[in-house]
Amino acid sequence: MNELMKTPLRMAAMVLGVVAALSLFYLVNPWAKASGDIRNVTTWVFWVASIALVVVIYLERKDAPESDAVEMEGPAFARFLFNNRRAGLVWLPIRLFLGFSWIEAGWHKFEGKGWMDGGSALLGYWKNATAIPAAPARPAITFEWYRDFLNVLINGHHEGWFAVLITFGEMAVGLGLLLGALTGIAAFFGVMMNMSFLLAGSASTNPVLFTLGVGLILAWKVAGYYGLDRYLLPALGAPWKPGILVARRGSGSAHATS
Repeated sequence: MNELMKTPLRMAAMVLGVVAALSLFYLVNPWAKASGDIRNVTTWVFWVASIALVVVIYLERKDAPESDAVEMEGPAFARFLFNNRRAGLVWLPIRLFLGFSWIEAGWHKFEGKGWMDGGSALLGYWKNATAIPAAPARPAITFEWYRDFLNVLINGHHEGWFAVLITFGEMAVGLGLLLGALTGIAAFFGVMMNMSFLLAGSASTNPVLFTLGVGLILAWKVAGYYGLDRYLLPALGAPWKPGILVARRGSGSAHATS
């Protein structure tokens, strides 16, 4: 117990973990199901506590004992797939498949009706998704918080700009994947859109695109090697490791002020 109380961050992590666990138990247990405003509040408590827990654990990692580290290595194939640049050839056809799929989806909306001319098609999709049919039929949306989110967009008449955002967002994701430019970021936003459609009850190709997109996110270092990332990633780097271009600018500023 003394070890757990060692730092304020560790204590905060314990509290947040307990809050997240209890709120999740209340949400998913089959004996006392939450409903209405109580369910919405508990859902927000769970997500806020969970996100805060991840942040606190990350900040506390430097003070954590070495025993917290997992020393077991992953399988050789996984290390190759996500870290070896030659694995970029494995991810290349997946990248192209996803890229063309996203561009085709976005272009279809761009040329079609109800997206670039006011968003009526998107509004109809939202209304169908949020509709609650008579029992015993089940609604398309399982999670109340997502239905509430879509209802906010419907009541606020946000379909116009949101339809444009989705249209150009799909084409931008597709272009990024085809060119291999910031592949991990492009795949991340593609996965976000897949998840949004899935939460609204639309399966279609979304499960396949979602699964392949997650793979590209995990392989972000090598998935775009046979593309522009071969040059972009070394130049730009990452927030935790500046690239050549960023480091050069930083050293230039340091020389200027010295």
